[in-house]
Amino acid sequence: MREQKWVVMAKGADFHGIARRFSIDPIVARLIRNRDVVGDEAIQKYLYGGRTDLYDPFLMKDMDKAVATVAEAIAGKKRIRIIGDYDIDGICATYILSVGLKTLGAKVDYAIPDRIKDGYGINESLVADAHAAGVEVLLTCDNGIAAIAPLETAARFGMTVVVTDHHEVRSEQTKDGLREILPRASAVVNPKQRDCQYPFKGLCGAAVAYKLVEALFLHYRRTDAQDTILNPLLAFCAIATVGDVMELVDENRILVKLGLSCLHCTEHVGLRALIQANKLSVAEVDTYHIGFIIGPCLNATGRLDTAKRAMRLLECGQEQEAVQIAAELVELNASRKEMTEQETMRAVSCLEESGCLSDSVYVIYLPGCHESLAGIIAGRIRERYGKPAIVLTDARDGVKGSGRSIEGYSMFEKLQECSDLLREFGGHPMAAGLSLPKDNILELRKQLNARSGLCEADFVDKVRIDLQMPFSSVRRELISQLDMLRPFGKGNEKPLFAEKNVRVIGAELLGKHQNVLRMRLQGPDGVILPAVCFREAQILFALIQKKKELMITYYPQINQFRGQTTVQLVVVNYM
Repeated sequence: MREQKWVVMAKGADFHGIARRFSIDPIVARLIRNRDVVGDEAIQKYLYGGRTDLYDPFLMKDMDKAVATVAEAIAGKKRIRIIGDYDIDGICATYILSVGLKTLGAKVDYAIPDRIKDGYGINESLVADAHAAGVEVLLTCDNGIAAIAPLETAARFGMTVVVTDHHEVRSEQTKDGLREILPRASAVVNPKQRDCQYPFKGLCGAAVAYKLVEALFLHYRRTDAQDTILNPLLAFCAIATVGDVMELVDENRILVKLGLSCLHCTEHVGLRALIQANKLSVAEVDTYHIGFIIGPCLNATGRLDTAKRAMRLLECGQEQEAVQIAAELVELNASRKEMTEQETMRAVSCLEESGCLSDSVYVIYLPGCHESLAGIIAGRIRERYGKPAIVLTDARDGVKGSGRSIEGYSMFEKLQECSDLLREFGGHPMAAGLSLPKDNILELRKQLNARSGLCEADFVDKVRIDLQMPFSSVRRELISQLDMLRPFGKGNEKPLFAEKNVRVIGAELLGKHQNVLRMRLQGPDGVILPAVCFREAQILFALIQKKKELMITYYPQINQFRGQTTVQLVVVNYM
């Protein structure tokens, strides 16, 4: 386990006053404050926010132009082609736009880039294919903001372009200051633009696409489609938002909350088949299942096969066919996991044998690695060492790869500082994709480390604890109220409590791989509670043999087993 620094959050507020006004436990009031939700209006929205709390899509820059352009194309029976992307966000965005536009009578099809042949997003080849097919309007989703040259080509062909995206906007320094570099298009819909007045900047690509569909339905006054089209599409907003690891704050949290509610009663043939193929029930799916089970299956198609297979599942109306495709996706994901484990160990060996462990930013070249795994491996390396990591592998014209970052280090901005070494790059502060000549790898590593601005304190695993809470405070009523804080995820993490001087009365390892530890714990207040630990359980079991008392972080839950319900603790960290 990496070195950890435990920090108890100490954000102040009138917790008892908040508790009275909202009929909640003062502990829950403290948890809400710890998530930077301040003021009665914000608390009301956090606890009970719904569809009426979503922002007007027309607040987004160029949304009116995008709607006018698409509406004109629909009226003129022009051929529209959606250009999506091969990850979960791009797949869901493509599906949302396809369903929305077809409902409005558009003459529309889609193209999704092949990860190996095309690379990320729209390119010259996809533009040429669209032109040859007689496409008159190109509509991008989850990409396009950095596609300067391809969209210039589209304009020369006489095609109309609408960009919807959520990635960072590139900029250049001029004598008048920073200037955004935008693609040539009739409308660029991306809340990350500096002069976009949309109140929330953190939407995923699918959510931006959903906002365009919502705006179109408002334009056509299609109030009849609220329950039949717009609400069901919220499930795909939720899947993309969680799967693309967006922060579950503000509008994102409401979109996911609404989307999960729609998902729990969905009749969508493809989604039901995929959920059931993973031995889950539709009613139990939450953010964990999307992030670690459902999402990876959708992503696996774009990694090892073609994302068009995932689209076939989403568009499938026949149950038997959907069951078959879903089984294929689960099998693909199993292959992806096995390959990832092998390549991650190779990346660890490369690091440890190269003498680069002291670097602030890891740049790892893995020749022969399937390029679709680079981002996952980079994430594993980041988790293992607590440092930003970029994994590169062979491509047709040099090397390409993906990076994953840590808090306080904007990978997109740092790559922009080294843009003279790169052919292409794009992404977010926490994740990025890039390509470059193979000869530039060492120089990229050198420059990123020279400019990192990171120190040893940045690499310590920070454990943010909501509050120290005695076991006597762990009550069923409190646990029930913790559900009001869902959905949990990045930016709205599951509450974490701590207690010290905890005695372990009994412990046993469970499971085929002995990777679950069941215990009985006694707090300093004398209260004894059952507990389980899933994280490095064998290490904790060994520690118990040496120490009489522990300091732990935990999350309380209701455990249901053989018809009985009991309060238990899930131990997350220990020392």
